[in-house]
Amino acid sequence: MDRFDSMRLFTRVVERRSFTAAAADLKIPRSTATAVIQQLEERLGVRLLQRTTRLVTPTPDGEAYHERCVAILGEVEEAEGALQGAKPSGLLRVDAPGLLTRTFLLPHLPGFLERYPKIRLDLGQGDRLVDLVREGIDCVLRVGAPTESGMIMRRLGAIEEITCASPAYLKKHGTPGTPDELGGHVAIGFVSSRTHQVMPLEFVVNGEPRLVALDARLTVNHSDTAAELARLGLGLIQAPRYRFERDLATGALLEVLAAFRAPATPLVALYPQSRQLSPRVRAFVDWVAGVFARARL
Repeated sequence: MDRFDSMRLFTRVVERRSFTAAAADLKIPRSTATAVIQQLEERLGVRLLQRTTRLVTPTPDGEAYHERCVAILGEVEEAEGALQGAKPSGLLRVDAPGLLTRTFLLPHLPGFLERYPKIRLDLGQGDRLVDLVREGIDCVLRVGAPTESGMIMRRLGAIEEITCASPAYLKKHGTPGTPDELGGHVAIGFVSSRTHQVMPLEFVVNGEPRLVALDARLTVNHSDTAAELARLGLGLIQAPRYRFERDLATGALLEVLAAFRAPATPLVALYPQSRQLSPRVRAFVDWVAGVFARARL
């Protein structure tokens, strides 16, 4: 393994906090990864990593070396990508909400793969909040204002949130005309992966935001389950409009309180600063920005 490959392995171990995970990412045996890092430490004459039974963390020297490695590898990748005819290549790990992926990205994905045949895409989907650096994710699509520091952010658009209920629910509980008329109503409680609390409904009344916490007999942590419970007439739900396009068209769900919609929620792409010079990350972010520029969110 040459010097640059050793640096790539070292940065991956630091980011993943694991020899096993880093070796799997780079498709090499764990024993090879361990030997290469030992040789690197011997050559530099310093201990770069602190190893425990559960976690691998960089020493102060390791943190300084990691920072330099990221900068050097980024410049190397940038230089290689600038060569005439060079195409972005390698493994690209992306995480995005499942329905967002299925609705907007998958229909256009064949074109992306055809344009960049040397990129291998690992596409994770879920509602949970991922740790980009710790989990080795190159880029994540996030709905809502990001809270992570040290990340590069690109705004992709804004998603409209609507409040819906089934006809059966509204027949039983009545149709509220304003947020003040929500007394006695129940909601499908969606548990935030960030706060681990049930998220309140959000409205705008007289130009001011208002949060309304309704009784929730059912709480879930998966958006598909929450939507199905709303279709079954078990409560009000607030979610992106695109999720309910078909339900609204068929009458399975009806929008309520449309005049009091909360401001649209930002949709952003986030990636670590260590990936900002990566041609494959830039290729993906540029492509996904084009997809959402043409989408009705």
